[in-house]
Amino acid sequence: MITTPLNSEELVPSGRPPGRWQVFFLVAVGIFMATLDGSIVNIAVTTIMKELNVSVGAVQWVVMIYLLTVTSLLLSFGRLSDIHGRRLVYSFGLVLFSVGSLLCGLAGNIGWLIGARLFQGLGAAMIMACTPALIVDTFPPAERGRALGLIGSVVASGLTTGPVLGGLLLHYFSWRAIFLINIPIGLVTAGLVYYILKGSQADSSRPETFDWPGAILLALCLGSLLLSVTHGHQWGYFSSPILLLAGLSLVSAAVLVLVERKTVHPILDGSLFSIRLFALPILAAIIIFAGLFSLVFLMPFYLINPAGFPVDKAGYMMATIFVFLFVISPISGALSDRIGSRLLCTMGSGIVALALYLLSLLSAGASVFDIIWRLALAGIGMAVFIPPNSATAMNNVPPHRRGVASGTVAAARNLGMVLGVALSGAVFNSTFYRLSGGEHLKIYRPDLEPMFMEAFHTAMTGAVVIVLVGVVISYLRGPEVQMMQAKVK
Repeated sequence: MITTPLNSEELVPSGRPPGRWQVFFLVAVGIFMATLDGSIVNIAVTTIMKELNVSVGAVQWVVMIYLLTVTSLLLSFGRLSDIHGRRLVYSFGLVLFSVGSLLCGLAGNIGWLIGARLFQGLGAAMIMACTPALIVDTFPPAERGRALGLIGSVVASGLTTGPVLGGLLLHYFSWRAIFLINIPIGLVTAGLVYYILKGSQADSSRPETFDWPGAILLALCLGSLLLSVTHGHQWGYFSSPILLLAGLSLVSAAVLVLVERKTVHPILDGSLFSIRLFALPILAAIIIFAGLFSLVFLMPFYLINPAGFPVDKAGYMMATIFVFLFVISPISGALSDRIGSRLLCTMGSGIVALALYLLSLLSAGASVFDIIWRLALAGIGMAVFIPPNSATAMNNVPPHRRGVASGTVAAARNLGMVLGVALSGAVFNSTFYRLSGGEHLKIYRPDLEPMFMEAFHTAMTGAVVIVLVGVVISYLRGPEVQMMQAKVK
């Protein structure tokens, strides 16, 4: 069992390495683009639907295919970065993302746009799979929490900027501009990554083979699982398509386990999950992000419908979460470098649970202040949780497996997001359907307020229960005794 993280300098190739903050800047640009694109597209969905003359179900795939592609391929690209070096995978990912953005901007119909978003998702998966590993490779253990905390601020900036910038681009140009804006930034950054990181530790490669059967099986397992979870309520949980997808996920998972046991260099290394300070943070991340995105998914419906706020004001109110994430993440990360992650992650997840509970008590007539301070509390909790949790997971794996570990950290985050949206939507919709006597919520009417609020309260209470499980798991990870001792020495 691996219990002590190896020194990041062990794999540094010959050549003058770039400065730490140069690498940080290059990582930050990629992360900002990927998160900005995720949030900026959501605000343009209605416009795209009208211009391309398609249904809600069709335009939903513009968002869904991106998320499915990224989540399904993160571990595969993380493994590729272990084998061929993070410089090549990261720079090529930026190029693919830029080309995909161009194809999205030129799309003449919904099929083209969905295909282009899949291509864009390939690039985003390559970007996200490399970024935590690049930070951990570059910064010494005593500074990793701070660096990952700053990356958390970059993520918050992308998520917060997306709706605002998207609104401006839609107002002055068209929905195509939200994709085309990525092209110059992505290509310039790809060139800088390729040349600046040449000869650095990001060029480290290993003479190992890539596990293609494992990669395909893993993509099948995650893709079919996510499809069954996200469409379960819409298609029926016991409908033939959902049962087929669930069966495909289970079968591919079982075959994956058998194949990986016989593979010399598996894409899914079971030994990593025997590391307590890797496995438990990964599980905690899935659970906490599921809780957060229950809130992110449901709150706009509450703010616009029974609470009666205009769309732009609802967007500004939702940004409260990410503003506090931006401000507090660096502080939390720096603090975790000194005291470890157990206390911070337990406290952070506890704050998120408290925020969700307080949000579940909101009435339809709640004031702006009543809503804002509860959202702020959720942002504070996530900011306290995320940087220490990511730093602990990355610190406790050997350097030659950081690519897979980095992909796993990102996949856990995405999987939690999808599960949060799917589970909260299922609870809300089933509760509303039962209370309304078989009516689905399509167009909100004032007479639906009691049923809406009851469904909202039930779904948010369910999110509280989920996050409380994460609080327990965060505590059970135990202290990073060896890491703390190494820093003292």
